Amino acid sequence: MPPADPRRWWALTLVCGLQFMILLDMTIVNVALPKIEESLGFTQAGLAWVVNGYLLMSGGLLMLGGRLADVFGRRRLVLTGVVIFAVASAVCGAALSPGMMVAGRFGQGTAEAIAAPASLGLIALLFTDPKERTKALGIWGGLLALGGTLGYIISGLLTDLASWRWIFYINLPVAVLVLVLLPRLVSESRMVRQMDEGLDVAGAITSTGGLFGIVFGLLQAAEHPWGSARVLLPLVAGVFLLLVTLIVERRAANPLIPLQFFNNRTRSVINVASLFFMAAFISYTFMLTLFEQQILDYSPLRSGLGYLPLGFAIGAGIGTGMIPRFGVKAVAAVGFIGAGVGLFLTSLLDTNSSYLGGILPGMVVFGVFAGSTMPAATNAALHGVTAQDSGLASGVQNTMQQVGSALGLAVLVTLALRYAGHEIQNGVAPDPAVTSGYTLAFRVGAAPMVLGGVLIMALFERVNPELRNPTAEVVEVIR
Repeated sequence: MPPADPRRWWALTLVCGLQFMILLDMTIVNVALPKIEESLGFTQAGLAWVVNGYLLMSGGLLMLGGRLADVFGRRRLVLTGVVIFAVASAVCGAALSPGMMVAGRFGQGTAEAIAAPASLGLIALLFTDPKERTKALGIWGGLLALGGTLGYIISGLLTDLASWRWIFYINLPVAVLVLVLLPRLVSESRMVRQMDEGLDVAGAITSTGGLFGIVFGLLQAAEHPWGSARVLLPLVAGVFLLLVTLIVERRAANPLIPLQFFNNRTRSVINVASLFFMAAFISYTFMLTLFEQQILDYSPLRSGLGYLPLGFAIGAGIGTGMIPRFGVKAVAAVGFIGAGVGLFLTSLLDTNSSYLGGILPGMVVFGVFAGSTMPAATNAALHGVTAQDSGLASGVQNTMQQVGSALGLAVLVTLALRYAGHEIQNGVAPDPAVTSGYTLAFRVGAAPMVLGGVLIMALFERVNPELRNPTAEVVEVIR
């Protein structure tokens, strides 16, 4: 075993700080959305692109980003991602129009797809001792979990006390620090590959383009008839590109996602259920934030603090403790169904709802049950795979989560806006009409969560209840 790099803990601090910053930008924008809408003149359907622009690029290019890091070097890809992220953050912060903001968010999502897999690969390079690596991965995972919660609070503080633009500008000093210090702390590494293996760039382009077309068409349906060219053309183009993706992946010598990966029933079901989960969750936080600030007149800070009881961490701890006793299948199924109940409770909101009596009960139920599914979903996603394939399994699950987020937001926001418009045409006041649209979307979002639980109960094979750590296994593969 080679001697440990004496710079490894400093390098870990830097890499974790970078990944923490990237993760924050997935959640930090949420609380600032109403202010961004007001400042830049977004429509509500257009506002969804502030979230979806990021999700589509990070999800669509994530698998390609991992391959690029293997071929061209992990340190190089991290630095490339940091440069793109810094430039995109500056564009978002200085945005003067909706188009400029969305372009910046596309850039940030691309940067995450490039930098995140390479950052994880650096841990494999830095920590060769298994005990040290476990500790390093624990720090990595803990910071990521913390970032998901802190994003709401930091966004509320910056938006209230300064401006929404600072949620993007705070990335710049972190990016500069990484660019200066990382080359001094980490040596370059890359995987030895045969030159004829190639990279499945075509698959990444067609899949991302197809998803973009479908999401664009769905969001256009919020403001235009379903039969209009503005809706049908992008939808048809998107479906066509996804069909092309299937052909490309089947013929590629080194596909991003081998289609035979989905031959396993349990892995296929949990990836579909993960898509349902993120579709409901991202839409929930998006619309609940707008409801709180635009209907109930909450400040951004109050809205951000209101997400503290969401309880994913508590739920994950409960799920981890229950898996050895009840099994992966039961814990995952009950978790999905319970999360659906939480969304249904949220759908009971009206314009006079209070936080304690209206918002909090559904939030706690949704968060705890959804959180309890996470360790079970991880094990199911790794069911039947070897350590060599765990990187693929983990990457597929992450990709499905990002894709589910984008598609869910497009479907449910469109549903809410169309229903609200119909109510207004029938003489309902704007605030009750908009609230009715949101609550309908929450109920519809609850349905696939419950369906996911039913599919898990009906189709799961027996999954080993011994908890597996996908991050650690990916690191082993990278080594």
